[in-house]
Amino acid sequence: MHLILVSNRMATAKTVTITPRLAVLLAFAFLGVVLSAALLFSSLGLRWPSPAVDRSVSDPALASLPPTSHSDASDFVRGSLDAMAARLGEMQAKLLRLDSLSERISRLSGVSASDANGSPRHKAGSRGGQGGPLVIDLSSPSEAELRHALERLEVRLEQSSDRLTALQSQLLDQRAKNSLLPTQQPIDGGRIGSGFGSRRDPIAGVRARHEGIDFIADPGTRVNASAGGVVLTAEFHPEYGNIIEIDHGNELSSRYAHLARIDVKPGQLVRPGEQIGVSGNTGRSTGPHLHFEVRSSGVAVNPQRFLRQHAGLAQDTGAGGGPRLR
Repeated sequence: MHLILVSNRMATAKTVTITPRLAVLLAFAFLGVVLSAALLFSSLGLRWPSPAVDRSVSDPALASLPPTSHSDASDFVRGSLDAMAARLGEMQAKLLRLDSLSERISRLSGVSASDANGSPRHKAGSRGGQGGPLVIDLSSPSEAELRHALERLEVRLEQSSDRLTALQSQLLDQRAKNSLLPTQQPIDGGRIGSGFGSRRDPIAGVRARHEGIDFIADPGTRVNASAGGVVLTAEFHPEYGNIIEIDHGNELSSRYAHLARIDVKPGQLVRPGEQIGVSGNTGRSTGPHLHFEVRSSGVAVNPQRFLRQHAGLAQDTGAGGGPRLR
């Protein structure tokens, strides 16, 4: 390749010949200059980093954002914290209502609210009851404050859950005990013809003690177990006639006498309300009826102490013409 250089001052021309070797040397020289410049600028950037780079390195969450949007990101984070605080306030209000509900259930059921260990809810040295109107704090909480509030709420939720679990356990235990109390009427809709206590004996005509109550019932009327238990006796007795005695535990038992038929056997487990026989007129009796007794430690007690909670139990002492049966 030939290059002709013309000078205006001298009005002369010079010829420069570029050989392939010279072209290669010039190309390498150009690349060397470019690389040297790149290395220089890189070294200067490491020594004096820009503020934008500092912000990106110190806060990875803002690294992808342009410098002009950092304040917007801060406002977004603050808005999220405020929303979390409002939600936390709602959860605390629901927890207060839950505690109030457990207290009402405890009062209505007669079972004391206790924790999982069975100890009283308010222990010595505790802060005791708390309350007052709900006033939401509108100040912006910090992340640490929210974390601490969430930890306290978690502890309170665990305590409330333990109390409700213990309350449920006690209620189930109470329900099981109540199922063993003779509180159900042995005859559906039956009226009482003769009550418990002193009366004139309908056969001998002398003053005597009636150790049960007599339900007016037609022959063949279904007789149900007043409570769950184990059948102790199912046999004929000269005075009681066909009699069934059921053991309900805790030295409590019930008797069903003058039956026309016995449908259970000794040792059999019966449920509350299960049919055990039908009414009749067997034994020492003046007519069809059911004689019902409740005994505690072998001593006869008034069955109406257990049956009063049932509606529709009409008392007929005989003054109005009803029969007085034994």
